[in-house]
Amino acid sequence: MRIIGFGIVASILMLLFWVITSAQSPGFTNTENQLGNASRGEYVFNASGCASCHSHPDGAQSEKLLLTGGRPFPSPFGIFYAPNISMDKVNGIGAWSKEDFSNAVRYGVSPEGKHYYPSFPYTAYANMTDQDILDLWVFFQSLPGDSSASINHDLPFYVGWRRLIAFWKLLNNSEPNVELISSDLMIERGAYLVETLAHCGECHTSRNLIGGLQYEYWLGGAKNPAGKGIIPNITPARLNWSKEEIVEYLTSGFTPDFDVAGGHMADVIKNTSKLTDEDRLSIAKYLKAIP
Repeated sequence: MRIIGFGIVASILMLLFWVITSAQSPGFTNTENQLGNASRGEYVFNASGCASCHSHPDGAQSEKLLLTGGRPFPSPFGIFYAPNISMDKVNGIGAWSKEDFSNAVRYGVSPEGKHYYPSFPYTAYANMTDQDILDLWVFFQSLPGDSSASINHDLPFYVGWRRLIAFWKLLNNSEPNVELISSDLMIERGAYLVETLAHCGECHTSRNLIGGLQYEYWLGGAKNPAGKGIIPNITPARLNWSKEEIVEYLTSGFTPDFDVAGGHMADVIKNTSKLTDEDRLSIAKYLKAIP
């Protein structure tokens, strides 16, 4: 009887584990324009930095919209490689539906129901509006396909079981609760750009032992996951640039000290330079308004 009882308990626990670790996502319906808008989608594409990660690392500037993937991202948990997200129907995402796209971007769930690793910043994109998601998908559909297969991540065995990512999501399913020094509509727009689309916190905020963002140190700087140097603190405690100087940096990459953005930040500047002057000023106002 004890063996039977143990088997029942084990079965219940296994079923509970299977349910908890299943990849679930609610989809989306709240869109003003159900058809989407490719022009707006291109703007979201640039603001979100999609090409910075998913274009081929050795591709020419003219190939930045060929999202073949392959760029390596070293981390304490191994090396992640950006996948092919071109419109190829076999090796890319060309066979996806708009619901598949939304579930991947906002919830980190694949069309097959598997969890994506949080090297894909879906914890930031989770707050994207339905309309921005739909517009982005419409723009993606206008991009070319590439048949290159994605490179497999180079990870230790203990990171390899994706079902366990469900627990990571449960422990890190939060968002920055920033008590702004001041706020207006432009600062709120800046918050959406910084916290969600541009996902600045993914680099500029320190992480806990399992790789979750430490929101109590929001934008306060972090170790470079590649192991070299420090990603700077961009709160007012250290970033003493004026709003105008921040706007200039986001436009041209030039600092007030006549230096120029380098490394991954050079790619970020390519994206922010395509934003409107008003949005760059919104970002600057937000950075000056955070604690």
